[in-house]
Amino acid sequence: MSYLRTFLPWIVFAVIPSGDWQWGALAALMLAIGVIAQQLRAGAGPDALVIEAGSAVFFAVLAAIAFADPHSGVHDYSAALSSGILAVIAGLSLAVGRPFTLGIAKRTTPREYWTMKPFIRVNVVLTAVWTAAFAVTAVVLTVLDHAGHAHTTPATVVQIAGFAVPMAFTVRYVAHVQAKARAAAGQMPR
Repeated sequence: MSYLRTFLPWIVFAVIPSGDWQWGALAALMLAIGVIAQQLRAGAGPDALVIEAGSAVFFAVLAAIAFADPHSGVHDYSAALSSGILAVIAGLSLAVGRPFTLGIAKRTTPREYWTMKPFIRVNVVLTAVWTAAFAVTAVVLTVLDHAGHAHTTPATVVQIAGFAVPMAFTVRYVAHVQAKARAAAGQMPR
């Protein structure tokens, strides 16, 4: 549920019809602000809100552009820009040594694991996969947009895959690492 909540503004923006992109950007902005407020009240730290904060900034700028000029050329590339911005946010979180998935994982992981190298390594891998997925999605959407297929079924499939693939990887990889850790703990002498 944590990842769904984190990416909810982006999902809402993606499903609102493209002809209403300014309203989609505004709805995503309001949702991002709402998620941040709700998570802060629940005790989440800033490291758990990296994507949410980046989302709020992006959608504030996009909404301003969209309302100022609903026919802006930005509209055709808004899906590619969204994925590109997510790739930048995720990539920067890696570059500064604070993978965005770490903050999300801390929400459901006991505190004693937070500084352990395996926990951090898993989150570096996960954030790298999300970053790559966002970057690839941005490139493919840019190609589709440039070819005049910005708001078509193939573009929608690419957007969905851009979230579904790293989400599936996250679930499977975490399960694999946990199973490996359980097996190693079972083999340790007592």
